[in-house]
Amino acid sequence: MDLDQHFPALSDLRKRAQRRLPRFVWEYLDSGTGAEATKQRNRHALDRIGFVPSILHGPQDADVSTPWLGKALPLPIGMAPIGMSGLIWPDAEGHLARAARDAGIPYCLSTVASQSPEDLAPHLGDQAWFQLYPPKDPDIRKDMLDRAKSAGFDTLVITLDVPVASRRERQTRSGLTQPPRLTPRLLAQVATRPTWAAGMARRGMPRMRTLDKYTMSPRASRSSTAHIGYLLRTSPDWDYVTWLRDNWDGPLVAKGVLRPEDAARLERVGYDALWVSNHAGRQFDAAPATIEVLPQIRAATNLPLILDSGVETGLDILRAFALGADLVMMGRGFHFALAALGQRGPAHLIDVLKKDLSANMGQLGVTALSEIRQVPRIELI
Repeated sequence: MDLDQHFPALSDLRKRAQRRLPRFVWEYLDSGTGAEATKQRNRHALDRIGFVPSILHGPQDADVSTPWLGKALPLPIGMAPIGMSGLIWPDAEGHLARAARDAGIPYCLSTVASQSPEDLAPHLGDQAWFQLYPPKDPDIRKDMLDRAKSAGFDTLVITLDVPVASRRERQTRSGLTQPPRLTPRLLAQVATRPTWAAGMARRGMPRMRTLDKYTMSPRASRSSTAHIGYLLRTSPDWDYVTWLRDNWDGPLVAKGVLRPEDAARLERVGYDALWVSNHAGRQFDAAPATIEVLPQIRAATNLPLILDSGVETGLDILRAFALGADLVMMGRGFHFALAALGQRGPAHLIDVLKKDLSANMGQLGVTALSEIRQVPRIELI
């Protein structure tokens, strides 16, 4: 199959992924919270950002590499963490880690992934990131940091925008619970998706393997969207993020920043980069689009900035860079690609994004990503 002919855009991968996943898995991956206004706002805000094309530049070669914390990345994008990736596709974390390693881009493993840091150790490149949901117990906290470091994860990402479990109504309506249980209702859905079912039969239903060491059974009641990780987690404060800075000797990133004053204070604490995120609309349904707050955060800090939430194309990456981002992360997109094409999917999406970046840079007459901030912008209706 010629992937470029059949799947020239992420939208094509998304459609095929939906056809290949059981409904409850699709709802878990694709849903937001509430009426999903924040999820839609992310997309609409990106679509409003236009550029004025430039002509008469002659032949050009686009350089899509970007500096990141003292290193050069071949592409300005990485793979964002999604909890329980292995529910979306068998060995999802392994497939994504290997694809990121081969492309030389960041891969971020979630605390609540279905594989542990130790599982991923043989598959990591030199941009291996570990996303930490903040454990309350200081001994567990220290042990998780040691495990991540020993496995080869050099960058720690602390997620700050999940102080409580979200309400993802579409996920709840689908019948998915935490931990996942194959009820007769869900088994009926699985029966219609033989490829997914066969993969799961070989590997078994996923669980949050990083947490196995600390707890194997629930000790308290939880909502259908609150997984076992909430038994270990806390709502962090400024003392917590300062403790992390004192106890992690590698690059440290704060994820979930939407206010300029928080960005400035995190810089003073000593963080190395900030991640502007509204959790892709999965946590709070009255949040601003990340691209809307990015310029104010850029003005408030000198730290490198990551942006996610709503990004789908190379053009979106250029929009993010134009407004102040230094790196863009995608979560759903890479999982759409994986569900659509299996292990070939992530590499194909990387190729699609690279080609889209180059094509749009050519239209704008820029040869380096840093030049995009000088291109005249307009607001599109």
